[in-house]
Amino acid sequence: MDAKDIEKVAHLARLGLSGPEREAYAQELSRILDLVSQMNAVATDGVEPMTHPDAAGLRLRSDAVADEIDRERLLAVAPQTRDGLYLVPRVIE
Repeated sequence: MDAKDIEKVAHLARLGLSGPEREAYAQELSRILDLVSQMNAVATDGVEPMTHPDAAGLRLRSDAVADEIDRERLLAVAPQTRDGLYLVPRVIE
């Protein structure tokens, strides 16, 4: 894209661009359009379109038992506890 194309697009979008801005946008949009051309060149024959990325399915880790939590050790470092529970300041009166 050149500055003239950018001027047309800016007019349609009701944007006021200075000369240097037009040149900068022309370069940026040209890079974007080049990337789109590269993506269009990728062979996608036989690839079924997806309606949403989640349609491919989620890769979940296996549900495995890990080390147990030592409740007594965690309660020992808490500021206040009673009957095996953490005591916290009252928020709502």
